[in-house]
Amino acid sequence: MAAVTGFVLAGAGAQAHPHIFIDTGVETIFDAEGRVTALRISWAYDDFYSLISIEDRGLDPDFDGVLTEEEQAKLVGFDMGWDADYDGDLYVLFQGEPVAMGRPEAPTAVYKDGLITTTHLRQLAAPVAPGPEGLVIQVYDSGYYTAYSVNAETALTNAPEGCAAQVFEPNLDEADRKLQDALSEYQADENIEMEFPAVGANYADEVRVTCPAR
Repeated sequence: MAAVTGFVLAGAGAQAHPHIFIDTGVETIFDAEGRVTALRISWAYDDFYSLISIEDRGLDPDFDGVLTEEEQAKLVGFDMGWDADYDGDLYVLFQGEPVAMGRPEAPTAVYKDGLITTTHLRQLAAPVAPGPEGLVIQVYDSGYYTAYSVNAETALTNAPEGCAAQVFEPNLDEADRKLQDALSEYQADENIEMEFPAVGANYADEVRVTCPAR
């Protein structure tokens, strides 16, 4: 699971961030014309969050780590109850501009080896041909309550020959410095936990999908 530093501002009452760790996979889906039409995102939750989620739903009461078919069905979609303004912590850019996406579809969920892994599909509002400049995909929580790491599969489905997906990691030293600078602006009596600075983008892994010029 992702090893991400948690921070505490001495004397200010801030709790460590992040609280949830998710290993993320990104599948980029192309159409017959070589354009990206959708992304399938996988989230593998850390063992503690997985355990709490299973217990809260009354699943696996015998604690054998195996769900029955009925329990499995109850788990599917447990993390898909999104608020209307929730973006799924998924950000897609093409030529520097955000790409609109639909709501999540086709959820799945499995519980194995003490971890919950879910997937969901996000349709792009309009197909995009990445080209050499590439399609940029980021997964992050701006408030850094959840830490995402793209260290699962970055698959390309139906991609034209020569297309590639590459993961770029952030400069953690620079991200840490920016976080400490943001925390230093808080007063000792302020509740940082409730209004944690929006630093999640600084810690975001980035997937760049590129294809040959056509």
